Amino acid sequence: MLGFVSILGFVGLGFAFILLVIVPIWLVSSYNGFVKLRNNVDEGFSTMDIYMKKRYDLIPNLVETVKGYAKHEKSTLENVMKARYSAMNASTTEQKIENENILQGALKSLFAVTENYPDLKANENFSELQKSLKELETEIANSRKYYNGVVKIYNTKREVFPSNLVAGIFRFYKRPMFEIEDKEERKNVKVSF
Repeated sequence: MLGFVSILGFVGLGFAFILLVIVPIWLVSSYNGFVKLRNNVDEGFSTMDIYMKKRYDLIPNLVETVKGYAKHEKSTLENVMKARYSAMNASTTEQKIENENILQGALKSLFAVTENYPDLKANENFSELQKSLKELETEIANSRKYYNGVVKIYNTKREVFPSNLVAGIFRFYKRPMFEIEDKEERKNVKVSF
């Protein structure tokens, strides 16, 4: 009988050790992991935002250059500036993503319009602005990739057991991916010679 009591005491001691030592260590470790991932997501978005701000600063120069050549395209130019303003002034990540997609479409319209003006395409200032915009678009695409990668890791950790318990307790909310909403952009590019 004494052996049985000592076994129960040993099991109880082990259970108490798990509850008082192991669980708090796991809880702190899991919480810290979420904080690190959340900071990576914020850093990824901030980096992308810096490149988008540079693009926002470039757009008025581009529009002014086009305006000099394409006087009949007033609505296209206004749409670009309106989309730029909306993207710059978005207050949430979701609004930023939505407005960025609208801006992307407006810029495509602008460049489609410029195809009708050979003098504009030959303009050195326009060519330089277009080149700068292309470089910024590459940087934005790379930063979107990074952002989406860290969001995927964060959201996965947030959803899997048992870390989803910690996410729920400490309110680590799901973060949105930065996805393209334009169905035309998702299609394969047709190349013909």
